Amino acid sequence: VGTPGAVKMLWLAHGEHGVLPWADLFKPAIRLAEEGFAVPPKLAEAIARDPVLMNMPVAQDYFYRLNSDGSRVPAQQGDTLKNPAYAATLKLIASEGPDGFYSGPVAQAIVDAVQNAPARPGTLSLDDLASYEAKKREPVCAPYRAYRVCSMPPPTSGGLTALQILGILQNYDLNGMGPMTLTSVHFIAEAEKLAYADRDKYIGDPDFVDVPVEAMLDPGYLERRAREIDASMSMKKAKAGVLEDKRAMNRGLNHPIDKPSTTHFSILDSDGNAVSMTSSVEGPFGSHLMAAGMMLNNQLTDFSFVPEENGKPVANAVAPGKRPRSSMTPVIVFDAEGNFHAAIGSPGGSRIIGYVTQTLIALIDWDMDMTGAIGLPRFLDRNGPLEIEAGTPLEQMIPDLEALGHEVKAVPLMSGLHGILVTPSGLDGAADPRRDGNVVTGER
Repeated sequence: VGTPGAVKMLWLAHGEHGVLPWADLFKPAIRLAEEGFAVPPKLAEAIARDPVLMNMPVAQDYFYRLNSDGSRVPAQQGDTLKNPAYAATLKLIASEGPDGFYSGPVAQAIVDAVQNAPARPGTLSLDDLASYEAKKREPVCAPYRAYRVCSMPPPTSGGLTALQILGILQNYDLNGMGPMTLTSVHFIAEAEKLAYADRDKYIGDPDFVDVPVEAMLDPGYLERRAREIDASMSMKKAKAGVLEDKRAMNRGLNHPIDKPSTTHFSILDSDGNAVSMTSSVEGPFGSHLMAAGMMLNNQLTDFSFVPEENGKPVANAVAPGKRPRSSMTPVIVFDAEGNFHAAIGSPGGSRIIGYVTQTLIALIDWDMDMTGAIGLPRFLDRNGPLEIEAGTPLEQMIPDLEALGHEVKAVPLMSGLHGILVTPSGLDGAADPRRDGNVVTGER
């Protein structure tokens, strides 16, 4: 379990941009926790297929119902889940700010849950919580076609890797290739291989390692990487590129444990303020530990637990006070005049990068609306097999992709994209049909 950061981050953002009183923002969530909500289909499925939850003392009481014979059954779709402990936590944060979370009874409950975990007790301490500080960083931005695409910088790998993929593909006519054709799928997959190879070597917490952002986004470097793509044959396994910034060259490759979960929302208000926010406890139920009504994260699995490879230090190796490398890819797109054009993001572990990039290509190169772009069959290549979404028309392309040298795997690809797009006729919002998200509109 890593030190949770969302409360401090939201406090920082509210202090700089908030209009409503801090305490008022918690009222809807407190009401929902006290009155309960109906379990949606995907949550019911997730509870039923997670065998660990039933054996966790606190989580089992929340996610399972006790039968008259003493047996437990997972919460079913439509059941009402109430969480009074979480409501109490939210009330403390609402009244005391971050101090209500990072000190006092909530902090003690978190530490007790971690240090007394039934399987692998952790070392998270009250000092870890009390000393945590949110960091404000400059976004990573790069041009793509007629737009400017901005995202979250390292220590997440998402924004930088997505911009690399787009920068490589900038050298090709994806519009001319056509949406979801054999050629466009091949070129996008090959560009992803190249960018994911750089990701595994160069990206970590910039407070601890030099992350060569400018060198990785240099148009000349990305053009050279683009020339490595062969239209007639897959490269199968890409190697990290040779950068002009030599400080990062002596690095080993990253080997984390990937957990494909997380959540995302995109918001545009009546004043034109946009938010693209990805938040995560890592696994679908984090560490499976609950404290003060909350699921605690297992975010530290985003680290590489191999500190070096062939004598070379790994950028994402574990260190005290270091933030792990995530794959979160919240994106805001601006037009040539600097006006808001789109916001997009997704859950999905290291697949997030591919989900978001494919959707951006659909919006920009293939001129699709947000609903159509999010609904496309998913595919991506994390510098391994080319993964295509099982049960979609992409499966018909497998023989042709294999003829190009791709190792293809048809697997469930559970993106959870949520996006907003400015169109000539107004705003277009969409939520991924693969999950339980929704689109809402409203007035002040």
